[in-house]
Amino acid sequence: MGTARVVRRRPGFGGTLLAVLFACASLTPSMLPRTWLYQGVMCAVTGILGYAVGATLGALGRAVISYRLPERGRWIAWQLLIGVGGALAAVALWYSVDWQRDLRALMGMDTRITWFPPVIVVIAVALFTLFLAISRLVRLGCRKLIAWLERFVPIYVGHVLGVLVIGLVVVVFANDVVFSAFSARVSEVSSVTNAGTHPGVHRPTSTLVSGGPGSLVTWESLGKEGRRFTGTATTRARLAAFSGRPAADPIRVYVGLDSTRSPQAQAALAVRELERADAFSRPVLAVLGTTGTGWVDPHIADALEYMYNGRSAMVALQYSYLPSWASFLLDRDKAAAAGRALFEAVRARWARLPPGERPKLVLSGESLGSYQLEGAFLDLEDLAAKADGAVFVGPPNANHIWRSVTNGREPGSPVWRPVYQGGKTVRFAQHPDDLDRPPGPWVRPRVVYLQNASDPVVWWSPELIYRRPAWLEGARGPGMNPEMNWFPLVTFWQVLVDLTAGLSVPPGHGHRYGPNIVDGWAAVAAPPGWNASDTDRLRALISS
Repeated sequence: MGTARVVRRRPGFGGTLLAVLFACASLTPSMLPRTWLYQGVMCAVTGILGYAVGATLGALGRAVISYRLPERGRWIAWQLLIGVGGALAAVALWYSVDWQRDLRALMGMDTRITWFPPVIVVIAVALFTLFLAISRLVRLGCRKLIAWLERFVPIYVGHVLGVLVIGLVVVVFANDVVFSAFSARVSEVSSVTNAGTHPGVHRPTSTLVSGGPGSLVTWESLGKEGRRFTGTATTRARLAAFSGRPAADPIRVYVGLDSTRSPQAQAALAVRELERADAFSRPVLAVLGTTGTGWVDPHIADALEYMYNGRSAMVALQYSYLPSWASFLLDRDKAAAAGRALFEAVRARWARLPPGERPKLVLSGESLGSYQLEGAFLDLEDLAAKADGAVFVGPPNANHIWRSVTNGREPGSPVWRPVYQGGKTVRFAQHPDDLDRPPGPWVRPRVVYLQNASDPVVWWSPELIYRRPAWLEGARGPGMNPEMNWFPLVTFWQVLVDLTAGLSVPPGHGHRYGPNIVDGWAAVAAPPGWNASDTDRLRALISS
């Protein structure tokens, strides 16, 4: 087996063809605007994916078809690929800046952007070359191993063993060396970050919040996001200024990872803290989901406190130090276990009260926080039987109740605004008016999913690798780019990159929900006497 057969002097034709097509496809618009730097990296990654697919198909074709083009034919094919591929890439680069500007205009953003096509090409080619070199070194090692094995075993056995051994080495290296080291580093950095405190956040003086005087949970154990949650509870002065009436001090209970490690122990401590603050005497008690670091969307907490003029109680706990994206990959089971432990403990204590004296028991969580709380229930019916309502914001595609309801939607309703069982229990909204549809009774308890059609958190899924998503079929959702198309593998990577830009767009797009949370709470858990005018005033306050 000669060296020339092991390391080819030039890329394969099939791999190069699909690499060019994949890279060009990555230049087309996706859900959210991107920068020229992200675009360069995206071209490289999608290009190497295309090369892998093309090289594999080429190898399979050569294995079943004995005919080979003559040298002259191969030369012509390469010249056509270089000419046509170069022209296609130039056209795609030319239009890419307009596509990005159109997408920004669709979202009401500044269309004056910096876009460097030559630099995009340099980044893409440099990274692609690096990826290709690494893959060829792996292939070289595989072929050398196969050649050595063939000295001792039959040729086909040697091929199978060689591929299996190299595949195992690559997987072990990627998982146990690269990924594990990366995960450990992220966890280490996140743990250090958790010990800090956000600027302007101070230990509360209220006895009704965790970390304050008399609390069973120390201020230091709350973690960075827990300290922000309890240290920024809405003041009575602000509440009274909004309502025009004397306000109460709101109750905010939080248990961090440093308080106690077991989810069951955290949940038990949270219930004792709720009892200490007399939370079960309040008219509403909200169990809130957190993202990976323990963050609670302040709009969720503030809106409910304003609606009830401070006569509210809410509880949350931290299950991870990791940021949301890392927690989604590594700690999803922890999130679900924590949500289940917290809700079951709170509900068990709540159920001991006489039915007429129980507070309204509601749920809310954004992103991974909604995943955390859905883990406490078998399905929508179980949720509606055990809680008095829920507002879930920007739910990930992995949420099992969300997926079940969306997949079971009524024929004709789009996936980005599904109708399930006539909207009698659950409704989906991007704009406040969406909660009035479909017409007909909306019984209590109510469940609301706030989801933007352009939110990559909601729509990213591994299924994008091989299947055209339903949200690209038929009429597009509000704010969705009409020029976006689906390409195998490419769209998966595009939407994955969009996750990094989910908060860099105006409210109502991407992963920004802002004042719409007020409408969600108003539909699910409005206090007596609350009206549409109150909702409008609170929306304006939350937006400011």
